[in-house]
Amino acid sequence: MGEDVSGNVFAGLERSCETPQANGIFSAPAYPGIERIQAQFRGDAFDLHRHDTYALGVTIRGVQTFRYRGERRYSQPGRVIVLHPDELHDGGAATEDGLVYRMLYLEPSLLVRCLGAARIGLPFVDDPVLVDDRLANLLLGALGDLDRELDELFVDDFVSRVADGLAGHARAPLKPLGAVALRQANAAREYLEAHAMRGVRSEELERVTGLDRFALSRHFRAAFATSPHRFLLMRRLQQARSMIAAGGALADVAAATGFADQSHLTRHFKKAFGIAPGAWGSMIGGGPVSA
Repeated sequence: MGEDVSGNVFAGLERSCETPQANGIFSAPAYPGIERIQAQFRGDAFDLHRHDTYALGVTIRGVQTFRYRGERRYSQPGRVIVLHPDELHDGGAATEDGLVYRMLYLEPSLLVRCLGAARIGLPFVDDPVLVDDRLANLLLGALGDLDRELDELFVDDFVSRVADGLAGHARAPLKPLGAVALRQANAAREYLEAHAMRGVRSEELERVTGLDRFALSRHFRAAFATSPHRFLLMRRLQQARSMIAAGGALADVAAATGFADQSHLTRHFKKAFGIAPGAWGSMIGGGPVSA
């Protein structure tokens, strides 16, 4: 696909996304386990960082570039971006014309529930930039109207189809997960989510799951592509991000989300999102770029 946005893959978007004049991020209404954004910027926007979610998106305008698994990658309009959880990457515009893209952050637990009946693990897609109009259209079904809230029936079908789409691009066979290990990993995840704003000790997870801490760590990573520690940290950072978006002072946000102080929050925020919390707060808000 060329620089001009056209074709079915961009139905309804070609008049809603201009070349960006200023950096900004628009967040759509939240749904449990799914975050949707439109980002627009010029130059380098995000330093190296890693999420504990899948990052699935479509480049809308401009040329998107990022480092991923030791290589510099490029994505043009209509290409699909697939970043696996816990993989380091950065992000920027490859040309002076700037960049607009839409991204969906999908918690692995939703895919695990979808794939659980088959007792298989998470798909790993080697190539983070795909030419796949079917998958692009599927993602834009959730990303096309960012003012719209997602409903449960839509999400059930959407996640199932995303799982199929990712599995189709995964070069290695999906690894089987033991039923007991998956149940225990889910129990640990639910406990961590419920107690995210305080310290959780390994002994607690051992009592909840009946597994020793080392076995649990292996099973948790196999199920969710991250560690229990990282999962807990990311829940705190997501809460911090919500509080910053609501106008909270960084020192107050740090205290409320279990960080020692503002500098402690800032260090972890930059590692997770590739941008300082103050800079992120200044970019968030408004609406999608309009003509």
